[in-house]
Amino acid sequence: MEHSVEEYPGAGDATPGRGHGRWSRLRPWQQGLLVLGVGVGAFALLVGLRGSPEVLEPPRQIPTVSTAPARAGSGAIRVRGYGTVRPSAEISVAPQVGGRVSRVSPAFVSGGRFRAGDVLFRIDPADYENAVEAASADVAQRQVGVLQAEEEVEIARDEYERLARREGLDPEAASPLVLREPQLQAARAALRSAEARLEDARLALDRTNVRAPFDGIVRDESVDIGQFVVPGQSVGRIYSTDAVEVVIPLSDDEAARIAALWSTRAGDPATRIPASIEAEYGGTTYRWEAFVDRAESALDERTRTVDVVLHVPEPFTPSEAQPDRPPLLIGTYATADIEGASYERYLVVPSAAVRDDDVVWVVESDTLLAMRPIELIQEVEDRAYVLGDLDDGEPVIVSGLPFVTDGMTVRRIEPLETAAPPGGGPEVSAVPDGEAGGSR
Repeated sequence: MEHSVEEYPGAGDATPGRGHGRWSRLRPWQQGLLVLGVGVGAFALLVGLRGSPEVLEPPRQIPTVSTAPARAGSGAIRVRGYGTVRPSAEISVAPQVGGRVSRVSPAFVSGGRFRAGDVLFRIDPADYENAVEAASADVAQRQVGVLQAEEEVEIARDEYERLARREGLDPEAASPLVLREPQLQAARAALRSAEARLEDARLALDRTNVRAPFDGIVRDESVDIGQFVVPGQSVGRIYSTDAVEVVIPLSDDEAARIAALWSTRAGDPATRIPASIEAEYGGTTYRWEAFVDRAESALDERTRTVDVVLHVPEPFTPSEAQPDRPPLLIGTYATADIEGASYERYLVVPSAAVRDDDVVWVVESDTLLAMRPIELIQEVEDRAYVLGDLDDGEPVIVSGLPFVTDGMTVRRIEPLETAAPPGGGPEVSAVPDGEAGGSR
């Protein structure tokens, strides 16, 4: 029996028709899962067939450091401190006698300058002149009394000698009253008293002129012509320009670096310790020679420091080296360098090179970092003065590093400017020309 194709639909395309029908019969989420599974399997196959990459070690990073040369020096290192200028002598002006003010010097004003012996103001002398005249008259009268008493003594002695010869008496046994000697002594005593009163009157008259005891400057005044003043009344304040003082507070460590500090005696030239003072005026720094006059014998209760008193002579006079130097004004904040202990050899390095106050890092053989122990003497501004095993010119590291080990490799960059000139200049040198120093 023959059957036609039409009787069996789909018999001629069995394979394609069957496959298409199966995919179409899948639900959408099943189709999605099937696609995802095929993709994951393909990715896993690719990963499994991938070769292992070559492991490379990263290049080594060598840290870069900045260095500066250490400089050797010798001699005394000056201890640096800071303080305020104050007068060496300042007094209140007060008359010793009372009366009406008749004259005031043009220099007796705030800021006025005067010389020793100048009259600052004068009290009306009329009453005191009269007192001198009265005392002079009394002296003259007492002088006459002494002459009379001396004449009476001579007369009494002659009379007693005649009586002694006539009566056979001892001429040396006469009583002082008989010879009127007590009366003569009383007359002479009265004369001396009158002369003393005359000197008092003259002194009071002289004191009507109130004079300056030293060269100085008027800090303030409160007196005018016609004003009545009494003895002891303060009418102003003046201070000396012959010298000023600068009080420098130092820690006990800093004070210990000043040799013979506790041997100084105020006003004794033999115990003076050389020093210098610097102060800025108008943007220019000026210098004055000074010396340690004394040190306070007790610690300041608030700051726990020792007050060292520097004496600065002629602070208002220009020097030959600085003819345009201004006066060292009272109240100026000054820098002091005091001659300290002397060392046969020390080194000057930048302050940034000192680590923890007892170590510096140096570069050996141009590539190796080495840690060197040092003893910090003192530090001033950007320089540190140390003792240790360092060579003159040896590079010390001034830059920071995040991690440091002894012997690590480093790369140097160009050296910085030298820390300080060796053995000279305004900061480091040997005694007596040394100007270096400072305190940490």
